[in-house]
Amino acid sequence: MAELSYMEEIALLGDDAFVDSLNDEQKRELLFDWAAWRRPKQRPPEGDWLIWLLLAGRGFGKTRTGAEFVREEVEAGRAAHIALTAATASDVRDTMIEGESGLLRIFPPGQRPRYEPSKRRVTFHNGSMAVAYTADEPDRLRGPNHDLAWADELASWRYPEAWDMLMLGLRIGKHPRCVVTTTPKPVGIIRRLLARDDGSVAVTSGSTYENRNNLAGSFLDEILRRYEGTRLGRQELHAELLEDLEGALWNRNQLDECRVVKHPQLDRIVVAVDPAASSGEESAENGIVVAGIGSDGHGYVIDDVSLRGSPNEWGQAAVAAYHRHSADRIVAEANQGGDMVSHTLYTVDPKVPVKLVRASRGKQTRAEPVAALYEQNRIHHVGFYGLLEDQLCGWVPGYGASPDRLDALVWAMSELMVLGQGQTPVVVPVSMEQTSPWQVR
Repeated sequence: MAELSYMEEIALLGDDAFVDSLNDEQKRELLFDWAAWRRPKQRPPEGDWLIWLLLAGRGFGKTRTGAEFVREEVEAGRAAHIALTAATASDVRDTMIEGESGLLRIFPPGQRPRYEPSKRRVTFHNGSMAVAYTADEPDRLRGPNHDLAWADELASWRYPEAWDMLMLGLRIGKHPRCVVTTTPKPVGIIRRLLARDDGSVAVTSGSTYENRNNLAGSFLDEILRRYEGTRLGRQELHAELLEDLEGALWNRNQLDECRVVKHPQLDRIVVAVDPAASSGEESAENGIVVAGIGSDGHGYVIDDVSLRGSPNEWGQAAVAAYHRHSADRIVAEANQGGDMVSHTLYTVDPKVPVKLVRASRGKQTRAEPVAALYEQNRIHHVGFYGLLEDQLCGWVPGYGASPDRLDALVWAMSELMVLGQGQTPVVVPVSMEQTSPWQVR
């Protein structure tokens, strides 16, 4: 899509008399005058805060707010060494730097920053410099010093240790500060920030609806159809920090307590697959969770590559995870069609070892022994798995079907830690035409 001219962009803003009275140069300046367009909640809070925690729903304008705050600090001469950090390297690049509301788009043409991807560096017109970091690699944040930081989607960072490293490096300049732009999730790191009452954290909350005039109608229709009126909608649209559900087998504090940064030597690793019954846009995801059992006898969740897609797509993802983690086998639920599941996996790699399991008991009965292992602190998450943990804490047995990622996790830990305790899965044979020499019997 071709980039709009300044006048075309101004036209999209409306044709009131004030705008019409400006000459072209004044209109150009107005277009990049954030103070003229921002809403009150997008204005930096007053006070001597260290952290601005912006908790807002999807489409609120979090990214634009974070980028404009960086711009304001750079232009005021208060920021020369800036850290840009998000959950993954692609998130930093695609959202914070190159995105529609990213740093490269919000400066006037004559002041647009220079981005050097190979150096992970953004250089501003006045010489200030920002470096891109990923929360997936906390050690990269050890050592560098910064006077400003922008942390995007903090609630979804896989390794919360990255936050500690980021804050330890925020130690130069007259008044180092950090802006956090994130959808709220009741994870430990967000709860701890909200609990601080020393004035060091300024909190702003906002919903999707506050920015509806700037959102595409199709986006609003889709997101409201999916989320409005649901518990997830309260979080994703209205930016509520949800409490744990009564009756759920898992809770947030429990998951935070079992979280680790590293795992010991893993004696066995499995990729567990819970295939969806269909592959349309409205279908459930295909749960794909990778877990291992350590030399200490504890279980470790080491990856979640669940996705919504066709059988070939989830088959490719599962086999890729099997090879990437040097797993021992793929464990796949056969209730949705054993022959189809095994055929899908063997089509991708005919040598991959597959164990098909069929649920012989209810999902609550299968899940409870795994949840008990969490209570005993014998299962750990290596890092943070936001969507998986949302499902664990959001499912109450007896109220709706258990979700896909949860099911895949239960299959993985049942295979690794519950066998021999009355929970042995039923192995489903496949037809001779589809049998692999690696098929587990």
